[in-house]
Amino acid sequence: MATKMVWHKVLDNLEELPEGRVMSVTAGHQGICLTHFEGQISALDNACPHQGGPLGEGSIENGLLRCPWHGWDYHPCTGKAPGFDDGVDTFLTKVEEGVVYVGIEEEAPHEDTVSDLMVETMVNWGVNKVFGMVGHSNLGFADAMRRAEEAGKLNFYGIRHEGAASFAASAYGKLTGKPAACFSIAGPGATNMFTGLWDAKVDRAPILALTGQVATQVVGTGNFQEVDLVRAFSTVAEFNHRVQNNSKHAELMSLAVKHAILKRDVSHLTFPDEVQELPKPANAEAQTPVDRITPLQIAPPKESLDKAIGMFKNSKRPVIIVGHGARFNMEAITSFAESINAPIMTTFKAKGQIADDHSLGCGVLGRSGTPIASWFMNEADLLCVFGASFSNHTGITDHKPTIQVDFDPLALSKFHKIDAAVWGEISVTVNLFKEALAGQIETVDQRPEVAKRWAIWRSEKAKRLLDDRGEGVSSITIFDELSKQAPKDAVMCVDVGNNAYSFGRYFECKKQTFLMSGYLGSIGFAYPAAMGAWAAVGDSRAVIAVAGDGGFCQYLAELTTAVKYGMPIKLILLNNSELGKISKEQRAGEFDVWATDLSNPNFADYANSCGAFGIRVDKKEDVKAAMQQVIAHNGPALLEVITDASLI
Repeated sequence: MATKMVWHKVLDNLEELPEGRVMSVTAGHQGICLTHFEGQISALDNACPHQGGPLGEGSIENGLLRCPWHGWDYHPCTGKAPGFDDGVDTFLTKVEEGVVYVGIEEEAPHEDTVSDLMVETMVNWGVNKVFGMVGHSNLGFADAMRRAEEAGKLNFYGIRHEGAASFAASAYGKLTGKPAACFSIAGPGATNMFTGLWDAKVDRAPILALTGQVATQVVGTGNFQEVDLVRAFSTVAEFNHRVQNNSKHAELMSLAVKHAILKRDVSHLTFPDEVQELPKPANAEAQTPVDRITPLQIAPPKESLDKAIGMFKNSKRPVIIVGHGARFNMEAITSFAESINAPIMTTFKAKGQIADDHSLGCGVLGRSGTPIASWFMNEADLLCVFGASFSNHTGITDHKPTIQVDFDPLALSKFHKIDAAVWGEISVTVNLFKEALAGQIETVDQRPEVAKRWAIWRSEKAKRLLDDRGEGVSSITIFDELSKQAPKDAVMCVDVGNNAYSFGRYFECKKQTFLMSGYLGSIGFAYPAAMGAWAAVGDSRAVIAVAGDGGFCQYLAELTTAVKYGMPIKLILLNNSELGKISKEQRAGEFDVWATDLSNPNFADYANSCGAFGIRVDKKEDVKAAMQQVIAHNGPALLEVITDASLI
């Protein structure tokens, strides 16, 4: 059957290709070397048959087209190699009113590849947000994602640094409990993702890492950008495999996503270049999660449950401490706390899981916290800890009778012996507590004391608001104002450093959700995390990033990503031209302050140059109006505040 010829416009004006010149164009999916030689316009296959060198980047010398890579010669019109019987294919051309067309036989319909099969499986399992960078060793998989995106099944966000991709995916996992994917080429693209993957791993966030790889036939030869990625990822990935031509491709993707979800960990798949474009095996079907994941509502063993209930019955002043692991169970925990008059405090990672204006809310415990939380912990006769890790930063005392509830048995009594270590799904366990203690416990109503302690702390904050050394705005001024202006259900992404300590201490939360780099404590987290948060919530909730100048500069270019995709992220940037927390630690350690000063641009001007909205203030009285402008702006915006590094 005769094939249909399709004419593609490749050049709007013949004058753009003078006599004796060549150029690269594309006709459909066919790369073309377009030549103008001896008055004739010709079209040759753009790939030199030796190593694929782009002939359209070559030149005509002595009447022959020379490949720019290895100097092989071809006739500019016929594509023949003089002295040999090989050459490159040619295609029909025509010129109409100065416009150049190339004729290509109609392409056959797309046949699904291994990549299409794996992308469909990935999407079926709910992984439909991908952050990454397309490059030469992941093009086949990228093309499958393009088709999925065009079908409305997936969103791909092209970032400027692969580290931002993994941070964004980590934040997505922390916020939703579901994995997103980060995507890179082989070699440096893959290794750039390590920091964000470790952030996800240590904070127990599900994440899927997808990396390209050099062709299988050159693995082990020291090929360009070759890194043994399975071996390299072995320390960070719970599930870690190379996709092969004879793999059970859909099953491999299913297991990768399943491990990420159930283990709350990193899964990694790496795709050799040639495997990505292999035809989908006959009879292979995309997998789904139907009947592949068991319900996780596990009740605790009776022995530990009874022991914990007995401890509650003997308590008069119990308190509840919640960590990030309890973030999806707060309705049940709050109801339980109300039934037994127990104040609730949070770890820093769990900030906002109970509103500061709740009658039992005591804010954050530990180094980034409030004196309210520490006072109630010290006055308690029983601690009940849900989904927290007992890190040094939080400082949960080991001198009080303690109940610990966690889904992970390895987290129980991890650092010291716990009086009642209860293994079970948190919402199930807390409801069992509530049922067993109904009418069986008499506790002190601590609500009046909570209100009193908040009044004392707010009085102290009012005094600190008056501090002004004339060297910049104080952190408390910024976060006092942000407490008033931030939408009550915003997602707040926080960096590390003094800005984070001040944020934890001074920002009074309502129903906001907070994301941070917890155990890893990685600088630069906030802005990429905000991109991941926006991918999760879209425009249904405000997304606000809080960072210092040191942290934001780590991924400064991602502001252009937010502009490209219309992410209305608001950045509150504290600029003190210093790594202030490190200077503080140097002084505390009796070292000289050294190498912590920073040379910064005008960040507001930078934001405006990127197509965002930027505004800069250096006076306390200007903060309110400037913050109102930034939060109200319809699009990405940045508020740069020149701050005093000492007023934290």
